[in-house]
Amino acid sequence: MSESDALRKRFEAAMMPNYGTPPLALARGEGCRVWDADGNQYLDLIAGIAVSALGHAHPAIVQAVTDQVSKIAHTSNLFVHEPGVALAERLLGLLDADARVFFCNSGAEANEAAIKLVRRKQGTGKPVVAAIGSFHGRTMGSLSITGKDSIREPFGPFGTTVRWIPYGDVAALESAVDDTVAAVFLEPALGEGGVVPPPDGYLTAVREACDAAGALLVLDEIQSGIGRTGAWFAHQKQGIVPDVLTLAKGLGGGLPIGACVGFGDAGMAFAKGDHGSTFGANPVACAAALAVLDTIESQNILANVETVGKQLKDGIAAIDHPLLKSVRGSGLWLAAVLTGDKAPEVNAAAQARGFLVNAVQPDAVRLAPPLILSAAEAGEFLDAFPAILTAAHAGAKALCPGTSSATTTSTPASRPRFSNWPGR
Repeated sequence: MSESDALRKRFEAAMMPNYGTPPLALARGEGCRVWDADGNQYLDLIAGIAVSALGHAHPAIVQAVTDQVSKIAHTSNLFVHEPGVALAERLLGLLDADARVFFCNSGAEANEAAIKLVRRKQGTGKPVVAAIGSFHGRTMGSLSITGKDSIREPFGPFGTTVRWIPYGDVAALESAVDDTVAAVFLEPALGEGGVVPPPDGYLTAVREACDAAGALLVLDEIQSGIGRTGAWFAHQKQGIVPDVLTLAKGLGGGLPIGACVGFGDAGMAFAKGDHGSTFGANPVACAAALAVLDTIESQNILANVETVGKQLKDGIAAIDHPLLKSVRGSGLWLAAVLTGDKAPEVNAAAQARGFLVNAVQPDAVRLAPPLILSAAEAGEFLDAFPAILTAAHAGAKALCPGTSSATTTSTPASRPRFSNWPGR
């Protein structure tokens, strides 16, 4: 039995079955590469679902976390600490806005905070507007505004009245948002829905509809924020400002952290005792997040996102294959759209050839690699993708863990040493 198989069997015996049994057992990573427990190497093009913004084992994060944990690892919310205040200040500087920040541990928690903030600001009992196909989390509050029936309905009722609208439909939006609505909750593009961008001008229309009705605009940038689209925040490309912004994923570069940002009056809506988190603004997570922001800025990684993202998008668009319909998204947040429901087969064929992608929808394969993905690494995938599509189109199955055709490099001498990182 391989090391991966053994670990997967232990997983099945000890863990709840809500994830099924993952196909790979990852043991380590450096840069944009990861290795499984048997030494098989993969190019990571999903980054822990858009989380590992600087890839794996980035020296800046390693140093920041090591330094902070050697000083103080936890304080609770009863005390102030420098990393938390500095991170809040840094985010406000990047947003260039009059705002206030609440830190938590995940995207779902950030959206829970946003829901409570809306109720505190707008009053309770009012309906909210959310999009069909959206995803905002799996906690009870965030699930109530998640537009996927299959994961929401088994756990209702939720105590929130939601007016569901088709994403990107301006007429439906304007019809749903009136003076009885407390807020509109939206993603700048549907992430779990398959990296689906709205039509041009949609977010501007949403902002105008909210202003006319007195509703708050809550933008969920948990997946799109922190450089994923080539801007610090996706809404900045649209020239709008939300009332509430939620962040997580790439902010911590692999450590758990989330943030709910309230702009203007919304930032002051919570009174003392209205909300809290024991682990929120954990000093170690905040130190990691500061290292992420500093590195993205100092190494001009946003430019890399634009350049390599365009390379990937254009390269996929240029592939003529019966299984490939189109490509959508921006920056390093893309989806290869298929002509049929073969995304799981593409996922498996890619894994067998040493690439980790994500079958986010039956007909869409998501790419959300580390923001430091190099042009050479993007080229590796583009060169391999036609054969991956052909294998998937033919119904090829992934090889079992431990027998992958991915490159096996188990010795430390074979590891990349970050030579291709922007600015290094």
